[in-house]
Amino acid sequence: MKISTKGRYALRLMLDLALEENQIVRLKDVAERQEISMKYLEQIISVLQKCGYVRSLRGPGGGYTLARSPKDYTVGMILRQIEGSLAPVACLEHTENACGRNLECVTLVFWQKLYDAINEVVDQVTLADMLEWHKEIQGNMDYVI
Repeated sequence: MKISTKGRYALRLMLDLALEENQIVRLKDVAERQEISMKYLEQIISVLQKCGYVRSLRGPGGGYTLARSPKDYTVGMILRQIEGSLAPVACLEHTENACGRNLECVTLVFWQKLYDAINEVVDQVTLADMLEWHKEIQGNMDYVI
């Protein structure tokens, strides 16, 4: 499994909005700060708005804000909206494994363990956690000469 550019950018977009919590943020400003094209961000924000993760305000002074608190979003929630399944192999993408070899496939045990580990990590880390990491990194940069 490889997270696409779209998935990576979605996380950066959501983190950017989280950094400006309770503020209306212009997509143009996010594009500049994150060095992501506006067209790409427009595609991503559309998906995030449709699923209710962000709210928009139209007109002058308009922009976007998180619909909920950063602690209410996991990395897994965001990535699944953008990427779909995070399964490392196709046979694990659906609840019922339709592969004709699934009862005798030894490698399926490994793939399932990997999938479980991926889900455990992405479902534990929240935007609030990432905000803390951001603060730590920014704090460490204060000491750089």
